[in-house]
Amino acid sequence: MKSRLLYWLTYAGMWLVALLPFRALYALSDGLYFLMRHVVHYRKKVVRRNLRNSFPEKSEVELREIEREFYHYICDYMLEEVKMLRISFEELCRRMEYNNKELFLDMVEKRGGIILLIPHYANFEWIIGMGSIMHPGDLPVQVYKPLSNKYLDEMFKHIRARFGGYNVPKHSTAREMIKLRRENKRIAVGLITDQSPNRSEAHYWTTFLNQDTVFMDGAERIAKMMDFPVFYCELQRVRRGYCKVSFDLITETPKQTAEGEITECFARRLEQTIRRAPAYWFWSHKRWKNKRKDSIHHG
Repeated sequence: MKSRLLYWLTYAGMWLVALLPFRALYALSDGLYFLMRHVVHYRKKVVRRNLRNSFPEKSEVELREIEREFYHYICDYMLEEVKMLRISFEELCRRMEYNNKELFLDMVEKRGGIILLIPHYANFEWIIGMGSIMHPGDLPVQVYKPLSNKYLDEMFKHIRARFGGYNVPKHSTAREMIKLRRENKRIAVGLITDQSPNRSEAHYWTTFLNQDTVFMDGAERIAKMMDFPVFYCELQRVRRGYCKVSFDLITETPKQTAEGEITECFARRLEQTIRRAPAYWFWSHKRWKNKRKDSIHHG
């Protein structure tokens, strides 16, 4: 009962916020920024430690500027996610630009499916509008980690399915991919690939942003199992409320790559993306909580 009440209260509040035009939304975001950074100090220690360890060559002044931009970005991101409850398909397509789509579409048509490696960067949630560039009948698939609260989980699944997306829980990915292919569905499978994995999950270790870092290798394993070409989603935040993504081919033949090669390529590409504009990554995540010595699998 308590969870259901929380759901309805949260949904009602988000619905009201989603009614706001973008200009009002960003005015609200500016107030939220002041609250999160200067009053609540939301994960400030985590953010500063992550930035300092990732960019030892930068001065404190430079790091504080990245921190300031990050808090502005994360507040914008949260409200832009809420806006997904009400934003029209036409408005989303106007604000999200898709580049390199010819090769993307050709691979879906020719191979029956592709894998998209997506980082927690810029307006990454808006990639769900990619159904607008796909051929009729082709299916954008979103692999997600279910929330512990089933009501909130249903709400976010609703948001992510508004534009034709097909939601697949992380633990059911392989089974769902096989089912969809048996139904002759052509699919583009998006996976968030920079999450810190649980200790029991298969993973890959490498040096990333000057630190010993573990990556999930589930996307690589799915690509090899399905023999789907793999693309990196190069995201760029143009300005508030506008983003563009390029679909850059990593490999057309995943089965011919060495173990860990695809995941390593993702790590290198993501590092380049972050160094280009560091404020737009999720620095508040406890990304480096896992230690190699505690891990079961090693890359």
